[in-house]
Amino acid sequence: MSTSPFAFRVEHTDGHARAGVFDTPHGPVTTPQFMPVGTLASVKALDPDDLHTLGATMVLANAYHLRLRPGDETVRTMGGLHRFMQWSGPMLTDSGGFQVFSLEGLRRIDEEGVVFRSHIDGSAQQFTPESVMQIERNLGADVIMQFDHVVPGQSPFDLASEAMERSLRWLARCREAFEVLQAEDVTAPTPVQALFPIVQGGIHASLRRASAQGVRDSGDWVGYGIGGLSVGEAKPDMYAMLDVVNDALPTDRPRYLMGVGFPEDLVEGVARGVDLFDCVAPTRMGRTGAFFTRDGRRSIKNAAWRLDPRPLDEACTCGACRRFSRAYIRHLFVTEEILGLRLLSLHNVHFLVALMRDARAAVIAGSFEGWSRDWLARYHSRSTTTP
Repeated sequence: MSTSPFAFRVEHTDGHARAGVFDTPHGPVTTPQFMPVGTLASVKALDPDDLHTLGATMVLANAYHLRLRPGDETVRTMGGLHRFMQWSGPMLTDSGGFQVFSLEGLRRIDEEGVVFRSHIDGSAQQFTPESVMQIERNLGADVIMQFDHVVPGQSPFDLASEAMERSLRWLARCREAFEVLQAEDVTAPTPVQALFPIVQGGIHASLRRASAQGVRDSGDWVGYGIGGLSVGEAKPDMYAMLDVVNDALPTDRPRYLMGVGFPEDLVEGVARGVDLFDCVAPTRMGRTGAFFTRDGRRSIKNAAWRLDPRPLDEACTCGACRRFSRAYIRHLFVTEEILGLRLLSLHNVHFLVALMRDARAAVIAGSFEGWSRDWLARYHSRSTTTP
């Protein structure tokens, strides 16, 4: 990694929690960090300037969706994702594995890859480890993910084992294709990228250990993804698997927990050595009227907010909380004004980014254990109380 634009420095630890810096071709990422999800090269309802203002440093986009619309070659022609969406900071692309495997009834899996039908127009498509590497090369993110086989969280041992072993075989093919592209495709939007492998294994500790050992044995990776969690399993099972993976992965590389983004899960993840997170939850919830607070999740549609002058969260410094009341934002939702969706999306993303800043500060101060215990106790104890 010494000759690479990628590097990771763990600056402080507190238990298993870490405060670090992940260097990329488009700048540094302080960790722990929540990455807002711009599935289609757009974090829904938010402008890139909004993301910079609220302190986001790395965003995510999705290879599956961008392959279908507008097409990865179109994005490349337009200068790659950074130029296309006017985001100047670091970026990561998911390989689309989760999206492909969620197309139950519309796809067929074999050793070569996955044949599926587009959810947009029904057209036949195929993803292989090699084709996904080309798609992610065209998109031009700093960090790209391997193509993996994803199964539901409560999958039995045999099914989880099959998917984990296939993911390792596909990782070898991804790496070979990735190295060829790095050497030969010198006009790509981001010439030097980092490929992250993904640890799979469902909720089975022995499979998680075997997967982690398999990816470690297969190369010297810039960082590691942890996949196949928050896909239907119970939260205690997810946390138990994070404990297993924390013990099985190198401590000098960043760990990215894929698709996890509820506040309590971020705090629990940091406590178990996770550095990067992403999820569509904050903007998806914002579009349905839900918002995060230190006292749990709330719904803006609640009639109790009709005359409430308080901000969404009195400790929050986002643009929505600094300027608008709960009563006003509720009015926007009741009257179906699009500003309401934007304000809640802005607040929710800010809430998670700020939460990770606070977690980092607690790690640096050596107070993470007490901070996280108190934060989770408040969040859980008040999350079901009436307003």
